[in-house]
Amino acid sequence: MRQLTVSDIRKFFIGELNDESYTTDKTGQKTIELLGASFLADEPAIFGTPNQEYIDREIDWYCSGSTNINDIYGDEREPPEAWKYAANKHGEINSNYGRLIFDDIYYRQYENVLCELADTNDTTRRATMVYNRPSIWAEYQDGSKNDFICTNAVTYYIRNGELQAVVQMRSNDVVFGYKNDYAWQRYVMGLICQDLGGGRDTLKPGNLIWQVQNLHVYERHFHLVK
Repeated sequence: MRQLTVSDIRKFFIGELNDESYTTDKTGQKTIELLGASFLADEPAIFGTPNQEYIDREIDWYCSGSTNINDIYGDEREPPEAWKYAANKHGEINSNYGRLIFDDIYYRQYENVLCELADTNDTTRRATMVYNRPSIWAEYQDGSKNDFICTNAVTYYIRNGELQAVVQMRSNDVVFGYKNDYAWQRYVMGLICQDLGGGRDTLKPGNLIWQVQNLHVYERHFHLVK
């Protein structure tokens, strides 16, 4: 069976827009959505162009482990509106992805995946970093936040000398969310290959399979669907 690609996903959303096939979100905004999407993430954007300057800032912020959105740009400028919407009045959020995979409080998931991949002779199906957690039900609105972590988990496999990854997401905005999440996942794949390089000089980043429970475009971005 042929694996769907970003091009196929793009065509779906263009077709849905042409057919005016909408749902309405909690704010009353029209939305085009695809439930249960699964495709090869073979392009860094579905619609629009990645903002590399922002992507670099977000990755640096993730790696810092800070849970405060005001640290993305510091005193230079305000954080993005999407992060403001998710944060409490102090700027605190749940979804610093670096903290979720690197920090001791979440069981050093990155380190555990490295050890699992190094120790299992390329056969493991356990090399998983879990981003979401049952306690998110109590935490996502804590202190007036609105941040229910969007990435559920990512699992890694070494096959034919390449590192493959399956990204499983609860929710993903096609326009901004996909681009920035794609960049983060590519960064982590490169880091794993680098850190395993001592005994695996030929290990290269391979495919990203993107699986999303709800992949969507908001009405404010319909003009980009082309």
